[in-house]
Amino acid sequence: MRVEYDRDTCIGMFQCVDEWEGFEKNVDDGKADLVDGEETDDGVFVREIPEDAEFDAKFAARVCPVEAIRILDDDGEQLVP
Repeated sequence: MRVEYDRDTCIGMFQCVDEWEGFEKNVDDGKADLVDGEETDDGVFVREIPEDAEFDAKFAARVCPVEAIRILDDDGEQLVP
């Protein structure tokens, strides 16, 4: 399972930061950063989700007000917007 994060879409509400330690505040930019995320496209970051963090990662995606976070299974199917 992996997370895909569109940083350009992020509006800096930081709700994801409160739900999963895989995100952290970047106060200078006013956006969240995906910890250990690899930029795969301009402004899109991806990383694998550890098994013990799957629930928190899904919740972080659910609380994002602009749906900048997507959770994908190993086949690339979207589990959470």
